[in-house]
Amino acid sequence: MSFVAFWLASIPVSALPLLLACLGLILSERTGVVNLGAEGYMAVGAMTGAVVTLLSGSPWLGAGAGLLAGGGLGLLFALSVAVLKADQILSGLAVMAIGLGLSGFIGRHWVHQPFEGMNAPDLPGLQQLPLLGGLLFKQPLLAWVSILLVILIAWVLHKTRFGLRFTAVGEDPAAADNAGVSVPGMQVLAGILCGALCGLGGAYLSVASAHVWVDNMVAGRGWIALALVVFARWRPGRALIGALLFGAVDMLLPRLQAQGLPVPVYLMGMLPYLLTILVLVLAARSRYRDEPAALGVTYLRQDRH
Repeated sequence: MSFVAFWLASIPVSALPLLLACLGLILSERTGVVNLGAEGYMAVGAMTGAVVTLLSGSPWLGAGAGLLAGGGLGLLFALSVAVLKADQILSGLAVMAIGLGLSGFIGRHWVHQPFEGMNAPDLPGLQQLPLLGGLLFKQPLLAWVSILLVILIAWVLHKTRFGLRFTAVGEDPAAADNAGVSVPGMQVLAGILCGALCGLGGAYLSVASAHVWVDNMVAGRGWIALALVVFARWRPGRALIGALLFGAVDMLLPRLQAQGLPVPVYLMGMLPYLLTILVLVLAARSRYRDEPAALGVTYLRQDRH
């Protein structure tokens, strides 16, 4: 029983950074923009969050700085594809490389310096609940912020006029343009929000989970988040379920090792990435294709006379 309880309590450590990045990517792709820069955004967010926390002593300032750093890089990408009409795939890869390079270069002086990060609030009684006590009540407040963001983004996208205009850009940008919606404006906003949420996901890794900055600590999570978008069918609620599933698989190896079981380390370490490939294959074969109709299409406005 203790094995299951500790395993459940560790799932949010891996799941919530993926969830935040997935939410950002959903917003970007809802406006028709494929964004491959998530890995770079998360790396910059993780590094910035750790450095600001080390300098200020405030993990909340660190998390906010990680969010802003990711948003700044997202703005660079958004201007490239929405305003300058650069190729989305190449621009995303370039921004990813910039993010990884910046995080390694700027953060090299703060590598392996531990700090006091976010800790779970003291909730006596609730934290001792069998099984679910650790999963629900031994998490930092940023975990609850992440869940609230799922609810907020789902409500905005599906229940507000702004959300309808937002998603209309990804379904039929010409029709949205004719209705008076600024297609580049919505795509730039989505790019900033995508970078910011991915940056916050990276900051979660360093500030709320590891309490230290390590180069390459994102370790491919940005790519997993891209697959998670497909699994979630571009819906925030399903993104939470998918993130918990990926997190459960990812945290299985450390728990088995803690039990002293002779598990094949490298094979188990491959499981999250094998699951990613499986999700993509199943999505390609599925008859339910819910991606935005104009996803990946560069919109060129025609002059109206």
